[in-house]
Amino acid sequence: MTTSAANGSNQRPVVIDASQLRKMYGQTVAVDDVSFSVHVGEIFGILGPNGAGKTTTVECIIGLRRPDAGTIRVLGLNPESDQDREELHTLVGAQLQVSALPAKLTVRENLDLYRSFYSHPADGAELVSLLGLGDKLDSSYKDLSGGQKQRLAVAVALIGQPKIAVLDEMTAGLDPQARRDTWELIEGIRARGVTILLVTHYMDEAQRLCDRVALFDQGRIVALGTPSELVAEAGGGKHVTFVPSGPFDDRLLTDLSDVTGVEHQGPRVVVTGTGELVNAVIQTLAANGVTAEDVTTGSATLEDAFLRLTGRHIHERDEANV
Repeated sequence: MTTSAANGSNQRPVVIDASQLRKMYGQTVAVDDVSFSVHVGEIFGILGPNGAGKTTTVECIIGLRRPDAGTIRVLGLNPESDQDREELHTLVGAQLQVSALPAKLTVRENLDLYRSFYSHPADGAELVSLLGLGDKLDSSYKDLSGGQKQRLAVAVALIGQPKIAVLDEMTAGLDPQARRDTWELIEGIRARGVTILLVTHYMDEAQRLCDRVALFDQGRIVALGTPSELVAEAGGGKHVTFVPSGPFDDRLLTDLSDVTGVEHQGPRVVVTGTGELVNAVIQTLAANGVTAEDVTTGSATLEDAFLRLTGRHIHERDEANV
């Protein structure tokens, strides 16, 4: 497993420390020897396909499930202790993927309900303004759009002025614009001094938002570090995709010093490498009578890193979360 720390993060206090967690459902191992730490002020991502054990891990961390083995400390508290768990619920706000609020209550009524659970709640008016729900205060939960329901769930998670916010797949099912708006919201929450534990299966989301990520697969952490470190350590670099005007010998490209791989995907060819990759590929093909058509270029991503680490794409497993 690749492990590394974000610049400076290992000098900050640890607010979540999970060690050798294991959780089984019958004969199914949902979480297998998972260990990681989250530092104050981070956006820490738990990243992986559906069914990888992300949600179970988070539910153990916030005290909704008991691990079969391992230890957890959150702000120095033990979520397995009944006494600590009660205090923990005042310090950690959670927006869970499967959570739903009372359908007939309005936005205002839902916020008032959850404010009553805390001795020092946040200002509800400030929260709805921050989250863009000011004109929906008298709308019932059932009448909100998917994005608005997510924002209200975040408001509920923040109403107790937590030190840590746990956000589980909060952009699932949202349209592209709503997802981008939500990303800005998450960054705004961190700017308020809240440490964020972000659970997602969207690689672009983690790459945009997270200081560090733990990459989950089949209940285990297969890599941990900053997004750029994981991409680099998994052999990431640049890639160019094109449709050749005619057949060519792959050795024309694999012999180039900037090229690390050549893959055929139907009529398209994907070349990975470093340096002046695009110019080298196009010029070499042209010198041998082949034109590269419909050319696209890009840099390696966390999706590429996941593929290199596991041998498959992240969406190849699409089960209910465990």
